[in-house]
Amino acid sequence: MIDSDLIKKRILIIGSNGMLGQRLTEFFNNSTQVELMCVSVEENSFIPELQYKQLDISQKNQVRQIILDFFPDIIINTAAFTNVDKSETEKETAWKINVGGVENISFYSWTVDAHLIHFSTDYIFDGKNGPYTEEDKPNPIGYYGRTKLASENSIRVSGTRYTIVRTNILYGPSKYGRPDFVKWVVNSLQKGEKIRIVTDQIGNPTYIDDLVNAVNKIIEFKKEGIFNIGGREMISRYDFTLRIAKYFGLDEKLIIPIPTKELNQPAARPLKSGLITIKAETEIGFKAHTIEETFSLMKIE
Repeated sequence: MIDSDLIKKRILIIGSNGMLGQRLTEFFNNSTQVELMCVSVEENSFIPELQYKQLDISQKNQVRQIILDFFPDIIINTAAFTNVDKSETEKETAWKINVGGVENISFYSWTVDAHLIHFSTDYIFDGKNGPYTEEDKPNPIGYYGRTKLASENSIRVSGTRYTIVRTNILYGPSKYGRPDFVKWVVNSLQKGEKIRIVTDQIGNPTYIDDLVNAVNKIIEFKKEGIFNIGGREMISRYDFTLRIAKYFGLDEKLIIPIPTKELNQPAARPLKSGLITIKAETEIGFKAHTIEETFSLMKIE
């Protein structure tokens, strides 16, 4: 008999150049138990010395070739069209990536009997009476939320083994690409710039490495179904921003409180949102860091 502990898990990370994809890549690249393949829409990997290929998930033949060639045990899909406002005007592109792309991944995941881990969002809810559990009924108010709900449904009917991870307001370290919310706030305030922050959008900001650890636990415990992963505290964007300023010793008076409607954004936002994480705490031992703990971890980076 072959000792199963000696066989490396083959993990395919789709969207490895994104903020979440980078942290997942760094985490699993450090494991001696994993053979890793990374793919993203860009020609080259942001992280050097990886097994990497370019992939547009909306192209079925490309998805087929990558998955059938690598034959992964686990597929982690972080790729998505995430621009909430552009989703209202570029509906075809948003649907092609968020739904068509996920249908392609699900189909070939089923073909090779891989476990598909896919990321969704609290934007599938209307934000009228959050925070939400995994059982609450979705009711998206924007096109982005509609595409993400449709992607969940396409996975559920695909026949593949799956875990859908719903999360919200991601922040944390990523070396490449645009800065996360915390870094943007810190940079802006350090320059003495005034920033307008909404007081009426409530969620539980999710530290990216907590999310990565949750994914690792889902793999370890072979958990399927839907899991909410988010931070410990339900907090408004404005109060979160005040906490950032206070921790990093920056001028709170530069933070201007405004209601969401003042931004005149093309897409409606769920206001009273957030995700209840009791299921993840119970079933995979998920434990989020406190907000201040995450800031101290980011300071080390």
